[in-house]
Formats: sequence, C-alpha cells, structure tokens
Amino acid sequence: LPNFDHQVKKEISVEQVIPADTVSEFVPEPKMLYGMVIDSLVIIEDKIKRNQNISEILAAHNVSNEKIFQLAEASKQVFDVRKLVANRKYTLFCEPDSFKTANALVYEHNPVEYVIFNLQDTISVEKKEKEIEIIQKGIAGVIEDNLSNTMEGLGLSPQLTNEFVDVFAWQIDFFRLQKGDKFKLIYEDHLVEGESIGTGRIKSIYFEHFDNPYYAFYFDQGDGIDYFDEEGNSLRKALLKYPLDFTRISSRYSGNRYHPVQKRWKAHRGTDFAAPKGTPIRSVGDGIIVDARYGKYNGNFVKVKHNSTYTTQYLHMSKIKSGIKRGTKVKQGQIIGYVGSTGLAKGNHLCYRFWRNGVQIDALKVDLPPSAPISPENESNFNQRKLAMMTQLDAIQFPASDDPVFASIK
Repeated sequence: LPNFDHQVKKEISVEQVIPADTVSEFVPEPKMLYGMVIDSLVIIEDKIKRNQNISEILAAHNVSNEKIFQLAEASKQVFDVRKLVANRKYTLFCEPDSFKTANALVYEHNPVEYVIFNLQDTISVEKKEKEIEIIQKGIAGVIEDNLSNTMEGLGLSPQLTNEFVDVFAWQIDFFRLQKGDKFKLIYEDHLVEGESIGTGRIKSIYFEHFDNPYYAFYFDQGDGIDYFDEEGNSLRKALLKYPLDFTRISSRYSGNRYHPVQKRWKAHRGTDFAAPKGTPIRSVGDGIIVDARYGKYNGNFVKVKHNSTYTTQYLHMSKIKSGIKRGTKVKQGQIIGYVGSTGLAKGNHLCYRFWRNGVQIDALKVDLPPSAPISPENESNFNQRKLAMMTQLDAIQFPASDDPVFASIK
C-alpha cells in the first residue's frame, strides 16, 4: 500500500459498476483488504499523529463514546490502545453515508503485525500478521578500509555485519583486515508486500583474507544453528570472541602501556573496546556470575566463571543489567551490562579481561577447541548442501568497481 503524508488523508471509493446485461455472465470477485470485504465501503488511510488516540480517530467518524469504551475493554487482552505510535499507518473502513461512519479500524503496529478493531454488531479486537516472504540474496564486496564501512556501503545492516563477524570470529581478526580482502555472502531477506523488513540467517560465506580462502556454511544437525567449513569442522567455539557487537579496539592487552588517567606506564591486562555509552555488553559464554558490583578503579563490573578453566570480566559499565548479581546463571550472548566510563576510565569503553586456569591472558589470542564437527550420519546431507551453496557463491562475481553486486539466489 502507498505511503501517505500524515497531514493528508486519502479516500478511496471502491464501488463497482457492472453493466446489467453482464450480471448473469460475470460475477466479480469481492475486493478484499486485510482479509475483509470492502465492496461499497469508503476506505480512509492515514497515519497516527503525535499524541493522537483511538477515541479521537473514531469519534470523528460517528462512533459513539459507548462503543469506543466497549472497544477499549475488548482490546485489553489483545492490544493496549494507549500505545498507538506516531506515524504508524491506520486504515478506516467506513459506510458511504454523510458521516462516513466507521465500522472497522486497522492499525499497523509494525511492518508485520496489525490489529483489527471491529465496530460492527459484535465488537471485537484481533491481532494478525502479514505474510513474510523469505528470499535468498547474494552480494560481493571488497574491503577498502574496514568491514563495517564496506558492508554499510553495500546497503547491508549492522545486524548482518555483526552476524558475519560472529561466524568467523575465531578464524579471522577483523581488526587486522587489509585493503583488498574480499567476500561473498548469501543471506535471507525478509519481505512484506515487496518491502524488506530485515534480514534473516546467513546461509554461506566466502572470505578471502591475505589471499587465504575461508568458507562458512550454515547447517543444523538438530541442536541449533551452527556454521561449518568446507571440511565439516565447526566454526563456532566454546566462547564468543567479542563481548559486544562489532566495534573497534582502542587498546590491546599489553605488559606495558601508558595509562591515560594515571599518566604512567603500567601493565594493561585487558582489551579495551571503544563503543558508545549504553552499548549492550554480552557474556561470551554460559556461566555463573561470581561478582557484580561497583569498584573504585573498575567502576561497575561483572565477572563470569564459565567453567573450571575460563573466567571473564567486564569493566567500566555505565550500569549492570537488572537481575545480574552474584550467583546468577547466564547464557552465551546474554546481556549483562552496558558500556560506560565508570571507575578509573577516560571515555566510554569496555575493558574485557580473560583468565585461563587462574592466569590473565590476552583474550584475542586464546585458541579454544571447536564445537562438534559434522556427524557421520549427517555427512552426506551436509556435503550435498555444501556443494549447492558453493555453486551459488561461485555464481556471484566480485565488483570490478565500487558498485555492489547483488544477485537473487534460487
């Protein structure tokens, strides 16, 4: 459906005129909108204005206060009518009378979900979803400066960039890419009424780093999402490589670093990730919180014991996430706090610390064992899918210039 400026309403007449001599030969299909017949109705499309409520909209179309109250009551278990969002689309289904009396209203809560408010004899409220079409897309890119800028220049979302990094996090140091590194990527695009509403899973990747090829293929062995190389080895490790979405390293692990606050040289037993205040920080693995509090030097911090071997710590948080306290169990990827500059810190960043067998080490140089490879019973199925995905990747050409290369994948 077309977009309309929120200051302008559009009225659509949907009455049909059929010549009398063709009635017996032709019975037209009823016109439908949101699953409702709209023959002989007046359809009014508009957008929610700032501070506008449902009562204001319906009262202007000859709906009594009593009906509006009944509708609000009927809606309580389905949708809170007080939570209409400005600039979201709504559609009125009106009688062709002088008042344009509304007998239904549809509010699009988001690109997928919509709510039908039925004002006819039996007042009802129903939440429905539009059909989501999933297509596969392929794209190729060449690194000019960094992965984030390259993917953004190709029109790809930060979410897709973060997932890309997570797939290869243990094989490639994305903070040490070189100009000319290149990739091919096949991913799912989710469409509603022909418009993209976001991306789904990455299906396969080819990455060429320092002239070395790396492959990743999505495959589910029955225990969840995992990615495997061309030999069937898992690319996923026991712990995530990075504790927050792809950003930049402002200071690496060092035995002797000039401290920006204390103005002296000292060991820096962590990795600093510069990120905006409030950026979510995630636990790199399953574990138990062994400390979560404020310290004079560490600021707000959380420490997680993952097993008898590995422990991680996250410093200088603006705040610790509600519910995160000593003894709490956390899952890999769970948010435990937010980037800040509390304690002895200059500028918003996360200081990430890593222990193996009680000794602090450089988190970015840890070589962890991989997850399970493709099992013998899944090997044949995986190889078939891998060959199909490699064929798709081979069909995507690298750009000869700065222009992105898109391809629809069958």
